[in-house]
Amino acid sequence: MGLSQASDGAKNEIGGDSSFRHLRQSKNRLHHSSCIDFSDDMGAWGGNKAIPRQPYSRGVSQEIRGIVMSLITCTGVNLAYDGNIVAKNIDFAVEDADYLCILGENGAGKSTLIKGLLHLKKPSSGTIKLGDGLVAKEIGYLPQQTAAQKDFPASAYEAVLSGCLNSLGIKPFYTVNEKRTAERNLEQLGIAPLRNKCYRELSGGQQRRVLLARALCATKRLLLLDEPAAGLDPVATQELYELIQRINEEMGIAVIMVSHDVHAAVTYAKHILHLQCSQLFFGSATEYRASDVGRSFCEGCAYV
Repeated sequence: MGLSQASDGAKNEIGGDSSFRHLRQSKNRLHHSSCIDFSDDMGAWGGNKAIPRQPYSRGVSQEIRGIVMSLITCTGVNLAYDGNIVAKNIDFAVEDADYLCILGENGAGKSTLIKGLLHLKKPSSGTIKLGDGLVAKEIGYLPQQTAAQKDFPASAYEAVLSGCLNSLGIKPFYTVNEKRTAERNLEQLGIAPLRNKCYRELSGGQQRRVLLARALCATKRLLLLDEPAAGLDPVATQELYELIQRINEEMGIAVIMVSHDVHAAVTYAKHILHLQCSQLFFGSATEYRASDVGRSFCEGCAYV
């Protein structure tokens, strides 16, 4: 299906409900067939050494185990550059299939926190723990797009396929499995007709879908999106937000999204984290609307 028919809505462009249910079922089958040992890959990312934990099967439901396992838990996290704290006193957790939106003005520490969650930056103090079988290389990441990246000389398919790099291990070439994953994500996001198009020839909205499909190739559990709708027109922005919501709700993939769009955040996200160099708020979107910070930010007053 072509992407020029923006008025058809994001739901039709991504292949309808059945294709998402099929992918969700595939994801569940994969979880039931795996058993994860945390001792090498998991633990605290921060000042403390990683603590080995006992393995368990992801297929066993959290309710049956009687516990709730978070994918990411930040405890007392401070992040700094050259000794200067840029984000401090950060405490929050993200559970499976959660949708967290990180709000705050420019320079509030949002993108720095994303680097910490990806293990690209170590906290100066506090801990960032990955749990419930998640490892850093299995997180799908959509960074802010630079001018150089917009001019990337590759096809849409090649760009999406590159999201499978972390799964190759010692293999020198992509296998049939990686190629099928790329094709499936192209189809799910409604960009299969663009697979042979040069990436730099695509519109801004099409490029963002390609990058989102690339991020999906890297994960089955968690997406980190750094201002994914920046620079898009209103129609493309709305379609992208609806697409991300469907990925979260129908595929069961947790989402952490950095955004300046507070109205979209309280509409689509389940939880809000508001930063202003330190943490001003963490809680549900409903609680955020009722909070002093949320009301001020929505009205464009003290915290904007």
